[in-house]
Amino acid sequence: MYKKKECVAMLLAGGQGSRLYTLTEKTAKPAVPFGGKYRIIDFPLSNCINSGIDTVGVLTQYQPLVLNEYIGNGEPWDMDRVSGGVTVLPPYQAKEGADWYKGTANAIYQNLRFIDRYDPEYVLILSGDHIYKMDYSRMLEYHKKKGADCTIAVIDVPIKEASRFGIMSADEDSRIFKFEEKPANPTSTKASMGIYIFSSDKLRKYLTEDEKDKDSSNDFGKNIIPKMLASGEKLYAYPFDGYWKDVGTINSLWEANMDLLGENPKFDITDRSWRIFFRNNALAPQFIGENARISNSIISEGCEIYGTVENSVLFNSIKVEAGAVIRDSVVFSNVTVEKDAEINYSIIDSDTMLETGCKVGEPKDSGKDVSVIGSGLTIKANTVIPGSSMINSLNVNETEGK
Repeated sequence: MYKKKECVAMLLAGGQGSRLYTLTEKTAKPAVPFGGKYRIIDFPLSNCINSGIDTVGVLTQYQPLVLNEYIGNGEPWDMDRVSGGVTVLPPYQAKEGADWYKGTANAIYQNLRFIDRYDPEYVLILSGDHIYKMDYSRMLEYHKKKGADCTIAVIDVPIKEASRFGIMSADEDSRIFKFEEKPANPTSTKASMGIYIFSSDKLRKYLTEDEKDKDSSNDFGKNIIPKMLASGEKLYAYPFDGYWKDVGTINSLWEANMDLLGENPKFDITDRSWRIFFRNNALAPQFIGENARISNSIISEGCEIYGTVENSVLFNSIKVEAGAVIRDSVVFSNVTVEKDAEINYSIIDSDTMLETGCKVGEPKDSGKDVSVIGSGLTIKANTVIPGSSMINSLNVNETEGK
């Protein structure tokens, strides 16, 4: 017997993350590391428990192994509950013939039985690829106060960037009267954050109708929201003015990591009033060599630093040998940077070896994009990898001798 819940959260974590290229070659996008010790999924999960929402379904699909292992029983986020907690929901072959998730709406439709266990009045829909801190309980109160059928969290974006988002137009009472998915000529700057609260009866109604429409993309932005608007349902925009970053691209992931640095960071990850919980594996403290030079950087546990680290984020168990230099970069766990190697404006995935004298990336002001080195690779001694490079298991051998 399941205990009734006022609100259940459904976290969409099955996307392939193709714009992160080699970083999602072996893992789902929500499991990509962030900020020295976290993974992207830590942020919506922590927001849920901090907001008093203790029942979360995590919908997985693409490369789920690392994500499933990381979530486990939900204990790091205080979600190892007898009733509720966190539940991983992979797609499955049902009697009706449904299998892989065909879109965001279809993913929720396939899991209506999970929602029904808790008979909630409201359902919170979340995305697993955003970095932010948000009190969902305030959004829920707003939804109830407005008597809304659906409430959509929105953030103001520059008009020149608005065509990348679903854009809302709302009246003085914040009731939405127009929605455009990635419009070529946007008329508003209220961008959807991919965070929705539905009254559960309306959600079921529109998901069921959408599933019967063979021409539908089964997507909230493309199908469900426009259909609800056209039917005269009450949709409201919930304004959010805090830090929010879609980290679905290499550049945005790099930028979000850099936003953690400095005395007054754009995003304060150490805020004790709104903790971001994560799965913590106890490691030895950092060791900083006598001649090491570190400035404006995050250095996580288990690191050994003998060289230079500037304006960078280093995850756990990284060794930077004497003479090695890391600048303006993000380095995932278990990486060795041998002597006289140099990393500029790059993201280095885990379990990789950069041998003596190799050069990766170019200075941030070179006009080149972020370089990326995939996981489990060895970059041979004295190899030079230019800016904007994307090195993975398929092309790593081509770098030798360059």
